[in-house]
Amino acid sequence: DATLDVLSSAIVLWRYSNAAAVHSAHREYIACVILGVIFLLSSICIVIKAIHDLAKKVLPEVDDFLYSVSVLSGILCTVLAVIKFMLGKVLTSRALITDGFNSLVGGIMGFSILLSAEVFKHNSSVWYLDGSIGVLIGLTISAYGIK
Repeated sequence: DATLDVLSSAIVLWRYSNAAAVHSAHREYIACVILGVIFLLSSICIVIKAIHDLAKKVLPEVDDFLYSVSVLSGILCTVLAVIKFMLGKVLTSRALITDGFNSLVGGIMGFSILLSAEVFKHNSSVWYLDGSIGVLIGLTISAYGIK
């Protein structure tokens, strides 16, 4: 997830790296196509891992470190998403809005780890929640990448 976020942000930075190309529709198009391909590749990885975890019945475990990282990731990615959405709207940049969507997914993934572990702690028969959320997130990213 962090790799996807860094790549998508790097693509948006490339899109705005040339002052003469700030209003370049061609760069915007290229950035969106590359983001779409990266989203599709990422979604394949997420879905495969989630299906693997479901098939192997991997139980959610959250230690103090993972808890801290998940909370921090969830909060920071969500805040970044809001900022990117706002900037994307002001700059009318689909690439920046797409990058914001990616950050929002990162925030959701951070919080979903905590949710899955907490639900499992109270009801051990719901071990599959993390993998199911992973499949759902992967399919959502895939749909957004195709769009």
